[in-house]
Amino acid sequence: MTAVTEFRPRKKWPASQIVLTALGVAVSALWMAPLLWALFTSLKSETEAVAVPTHWVPEEWTAQAWKAVFETGNLTNWFVNSLVVSVCVTVIVLLVAALAGYGFARTEFRGKNALLGIVMAGLMVSPAVLGVPLFTTVQSMGMVDTYWGMILPQCAPAAMVYILYKFFQSVPRELEEAAFIDGAGRWRVFFTIVLPLSRPALSAVGIFTFIASWNNFLWPYMVTSNPDLMTMPNGIATVMNSYGIQWAQLMAGGLIAGLPLVVVFVFFQRQIVSGVAHTGLAGQ
Repeated sequence: MTAVTEFRPRKKWPASQIVLTALGVAVSALWMAPLLWALFTSLKSETEAVAVPTHWVPEEWTAQAWKAVFETGNLTNWFVNSLVVSVCVTVIVLLVAALAGYGFARTEFRGKNALLGIVMAGLMVSPAVLGVPLFTTVQSMGMVDTYWGMILPQCAPAAMVYILYKFFQSVPRELEEAAFIDGAGRWRVFFTIVLPLSRPALSAVGIFTFIASWNNFLWPYMVTSNPDLMTMPNGIATVMNSYGIQWAQLMAGGLIAGLPLVVVFVFFQRQIVSGVAHTGLAGQ
């Protein structure tokens, strides 16, 4: 017997889905345009990159800018410095924010609301405003031109404390109370029950912190003048000569600096979405 294959007609898209798809494509194109512009500019010669009127596609394709960045820039050193600073900041922020968020969510002590208000007030202060007092403090501690001078001032995570505070409030108290009845102490409950349940929120906080630290230009620029301690954003900013900024090289360096963040987002986008959804920030 010959099997008869049943062909089912495809369902037509409703008008709402077509509109949403078109809108998604338009927004994606809008977000991709700067990346494409940077890529095309990096594949131009320096003369063509600054030519007026400008144009998107290079008339003469060349990898001269990429070659110059690798030859003249200390990319390996910049990358290692950025990685060391960003990883250390992320680890410290996760530890501090988790302890502070859990303390605010689960313990009662005198002045708790006032202290929480002071922490949340940090969300209203721009980091640029704190630059001078922070630099004075770091200088008095002898940490200028050191890794710790770049790391420690980035470890005051008011926003991350708030994210984990909101998440810990959603953890059922019954789980902790059952552990207390079995004889577990506060620290054991925190490390064996609360933290494993907090992986989505901790992942989101860690990724947000890593990205923010990797992109931080102002503070490493202020606290260090040693070329051997430059991070990736600071190193890329030095791509210039006596004739001004080399735009093709700058675009190539910017793409290199942003590549690790693209990789982080591609591989951890589920954790980012899950973390935001579980912390209650999606509806705020």
